[in-house]
Amino acid sequence: MPHPPVRRFRRALLALLTAATAALIPLASVPAQAAAPVRQSPAAAAAPGSGYWHTSGRQILDAQNQPVRMAGVNWFGFETANYVTHGLWSRDYKSMMDQMKSLGYNTIRLPYSDDIFKNTTPNGITYANGLNTDLQGLTSLQVMDKIVGYAGSIGLKIVLDRHRPDSSAQSALWYTSAVPESTWINDLKALATRYLGNTAVVGIDLHNEPHDPACWGCGDQATDWRLAAERGGDAVLSVNPNLLIFVEGVQTVNGQSDWWGGNLSGVATAPVRLSVANRLVYSAHDYATSVAQQPWFSDPSFPANMPAVWDKYWGYLFKQNIAPVWVGEFGTTLQSGVDQKWLSALVDYLRPTSTYGADSFNWTFWSWNPDSGDTGGILKDDWQTVDTVKDGYLAGIKAPGFAGGGTGGGGGDTKAPSTPTGLKVTGTTASSVSLSWTASTDDTGVAGYDVYRGAAKAGSSTGTSFTDTGLTAGARYDYTVRARDAAGNTSPASASVSATTAGSGGGDSGCTAAYKVSSDWGSGFNADVTVSNTGSAPTKGWQVTWTWSGAQTVTGMWNATYTQTGKTVTASNADHNGVIAPGASASFGFGAAPGGAGTPSLTCRTS
Repeated sequence: MPHPPVRRFRRALLALLTAATAALIPLASVPAQAAAPVRQSPAAAAAPGSGYWHTSGRQILDAQNQPVRMAGVNWFGFETANYVTHGLWSRDYKSMMDQMKSLGYNTIRLPYSDDIFKNTTPNGITYANGLNTDLQGLTSLQVMDKIVGYAGSIGLKIVLDRHRPDSSAQSALWYTSAVPESTWINDLKALATRYLGNTAVVGIDLHNEPHDPACWGCGDQATDWRLAAERGGDAVLSVNPNLLIFVEGVQTVNGQSDWWGGNLSGVATAPVRLSVANRLVYSAHDYATSVAQQPWFSDPSFPANMPAVWDKYWGYLFKQNIAPVWVGEFGTTLQSGVDQKWLSALVDYLRPTSTYGADSFNWTFWSWNPDSGDTGGILKDDWQTVDTVKDGYLAGIKAPGFAGGGTGGGGGDTKAPSTPTGLKVTGTTASSVSLSWTASTDDTGVAGYDVYRGAAKAGSSTGTSFTDTGLTAGARYDYTVRARDAAGNTSPASASVSATTAGSGGGDSGCTAAYKVSSDWGSGFNADVTVSNTGSAPTKGWQVTWTWSGAQTVTGMWNATYTQTGKTVTASNADHNGVIAPGASASFGFGAAPGGAGTPSLTCRTS
C-alpha cells in the first residue's frame, strides 16, 4: 500500500478501469495438486511456528510439519521519508509490539523502500522519557534489526515487504529509471543474507501491488511480473533457501481488473516457478469502498456475491489446494454499511480458526497504524487506544501465537504469567513515585516485572515494588505493570494508576514548532510537526497555528485536533500529548491537498 492519501487517488482511478467485470474463471480450469491439507491436532497446536517454514499444498508448515496460520498486521513507515516504522514519535517500539501480541496478532508485515539501503537515518523517533533508548544513533536497517530481534524474542513473525523502490511513491513495476531491476535484486539478496539463520523472518514479499502496465504471463521481460517474481524469488533463495517467497498478483489479466496486486487469476495458466520447491505463497490485496468503489459493491446481491469474486481472483488457489494464499492487505474505515458488510463477509470467507484451525487463509490487516488516510488502523489516533470494533471483526480469524525466546522460532514455555493486580501508589516526592502490586503467578515462575510510565518502560523489578525517579515536580504520571517469565512471555498490562508528584514545578513554559513535509505527490502531501517545550515547566497543553500561502486544505490529522478557517489552520494537542516536560517534545502529523505548499511560518503557544 502506498502512503495513504495516494491510495485514495489511485483507487478512484482504478475504479474507472474496473467498471466492466466479466464472468468468473471456471474453477475447474485449474488442476488441483494431490497433496491433502494437513489437519492440525490439539497437541500440534500447543507451540506452532518452530524453525523455518515451508509449504505443502495450500498450507504453510513449520519445521516440525505443523500447520501455521499467519494472522497479523501491517506496520508501515520504513517505506516513507521517516525511514522507520511510524508511531515511534509517541511510543516505545517494544511496547507497540507487546500490544500487538497481547491482542492476538502473531505476524507483522513490515513495508520498506530501497532507500533504507543508503545508510538512511530514521526520523520521527522520540527518545524522551525513556522511549526507544536503544535505537539512538542507529541507521534504518539497524532499527529494523532491533524490531526483528524483539519480534523473535516474544514470538512474533516478520514478513519483509518491498513496498516501494524509493520513499517518494509506489511504482507500477518492480523497477523505475532511478531504481533498476539490478538494485531491486541486490537489495532483496542483502536482506535475505542479513537475516540468514534468524527464523523470526519467515519470508519476503517481493514487490507491493504491481499494476498496469504490469502483466501476468505475457512474456515481456520488461512488464511480465510473473517472470520478474521468478527472478527475484530465485535471487532470494540463492542466498537464503529457507525463506518463503510471497508473490502478489497484478491489476489486469485478460482484460479483467481487480485491486492493484489482487489479481492472481493468471496463475491458472502461468504459475510462478521457483528454484526451491515448497517456498511459494501467493498474496492478494482486497479493500472496501473507503478505498475505492468497485462494481461488485453495487451488485444487487451484495454481499452474497463476494465469495465468487474472491474465488475468481485468488481464492481458487486455496480451494483447489494449489498453494497457500496470504491476504497481505485488507482494510477499511468501517464508516459505511457497505464496508461493514464487506469485512464481515471477508472474515467468514477467510475461515474461522475455531472451525478450521490453520487450514485457512493467512492474512495481515492494513493497518496497525492509525495514520493510513483511507482505512485508519487498529490503533486510534493517540497511538494507544485500540479500535475495538475493528479489532473485534478479526477476532474469529486470529490464530495461536508462536513460541518466542530468540531466533530459534519455537519450542519451550509459551504460557504468559497472570496479570499483576493491586497496583497502587505508595508514595510521592517532587521527583519520584513509589509503587507496589500483588505478585503474579506462572507455570515456571515469574522472572520479573516491567513498569511502564504511559507507553514508556520506566524500569524493571524482581520484586513487587518499584520507585520511579527523575520526575518533574507537580506533574501527573500514569503507570501500568507487566509480569515476565524466563522465556520472555509477558502478561497483559495491569490496571492503570495515576500519581502526581509533589510541588508546583515553578518556572514558565513556552514552545516552538518544527514543520517537515514527509511526502509530496503533487495532488496532496503529508507533513509532520514537532512541538518542543522551551520553558522550565511542563506544558498543560499547546496550540500550533499557521497560514497557507496557497489553497491547501487539511484532509486528516493524527495526534492532534484541528480547525481550518480560510487559509489558517490551528492544531491543538490531543488528550494524551498535551503535557510536555521541559526540553521534551511531542509530534503530530497531517495530510493535506494539493501538494507543493512549501513550509509555512508556524506560531506555537502553550497553556
